[in-house]
Amino acid sequence: MSDLYYPIHSLKEGNWFKLICGASFQDLPAIRSLALAYTLAGADCIDVAADPAVITAAKEGIAVARELAEAAKGKGFTRVSRPWLMVSLNDGEDPHFRKAEFDSTQCPSECYRPCETICPADAIAFQEIGFSGVLDSRCYGCGRCLPVCPSQLIITRSYVSTPSAIAPLIQEMDIDAIEIHTQVGHGEDFKRLWSAIASRCHRLKVIAISCPDHPVLIDYLYELYKLMSPLPCPLIWQTDGRPMSGDIGRGTTRAAIELARKVLKARLPGYVQLAGGTNSHTVPKLRSMRLLKQNSECFYISGVAYGSYARTLLAPILDKLESAQLENCPQLLWQAVGQAYSLVSQLKSAALSLQP
Repeated sequence: MSDLYYPIHSLKEGNWFKLICGASFQDLPAIRSLALAYTLAGADCIDVAADPAVITAAKEGIAVARELAEAAKGKGFTRVSRPWLMVSLNDGEDPHFRKAEFDSTQCPSECYRPCETICPADAIAFQEIGFSGVLDSRCYGCGRCLPVCPSQLIITRSYVSTPSAIAPLIQEMDIDAIEIHTQVGHGEDFKRLWSAIASRCHRLKVIAISCPDHPVLIDYLYELYKLMSPLPCPLIWQTDGRPMSGDIGRGTTRAAIELARKVLKARLPGYVQLAGGTNSHTVPKLRSMRLLKQNSECFYISGVAYGSYARTLLAPILDKLESAQLENCPQLLWQAVGQAYSLVSQLKSAALSLQP
């Protein structure tokens, strides 16, 4: 494959697109379909939970996309590269690594169920017959249900990546990249996690560090860089502005951009990529602030990761599949790819013809 379309080239050119399926999201059919649609749309990287079943589902979606693209050569497709598959890890408590739960039998009968309405993943269900409560595989830990429960019955359970389980996963599942979620103050925890996986990282194509803002953030990131050096592959600093909020509205992207500017100005070694609150308003805002390579005067972001917004964009189409697989429903498939491409193409300069 030509380097022109390889994911590392996208990082260098400032048009890297990453799909975040969610560090806690385990809806296997949805993940497979998302991976399929966004691969055909030109995504450079797909980030999933460090769960063998989830990784397998994403790989299946990518493989089907590649097969479809190969069959459609000469009908509009010029290329579909294989996106890098990334898994997310955490070195301590982190909102991306949690699930909501509650006992529905304790809910007052007169409750108007605001939790069900506000859940962006349709992970909360109330049924007269069958399961009621939080559908564990769909919940990705956004926490929006917590403050709206009138009876305060909803709690969360968190989990932390186990180094002994993660290290062999990198090799056995043939992972391309990892992303470590950390926070200022987690230095010792990060060191333990890094010590467990460092010897396996020579197999990786890129390593990403995701960290929210803090008054001493830059000092902390420099500390992590020194700990990891020398690195066996390129490094991405993911500026997690307002986690899991991109589907809420226009204003959520501001925090991600401001944090990216802060990290860019620090001139840390590596690439800077936005996340946390990213949506359809992100690229136009970056362009107006001259933070894209095409119009930057000094420094620029290398890419954007989209999570809740990217998934929500396709949800109305994927919901129609019921139990069918996306590739077996051509009309829905190309609708999904078209929607995915409407987001991917904001970063990509080359136009692709999607409908074979």
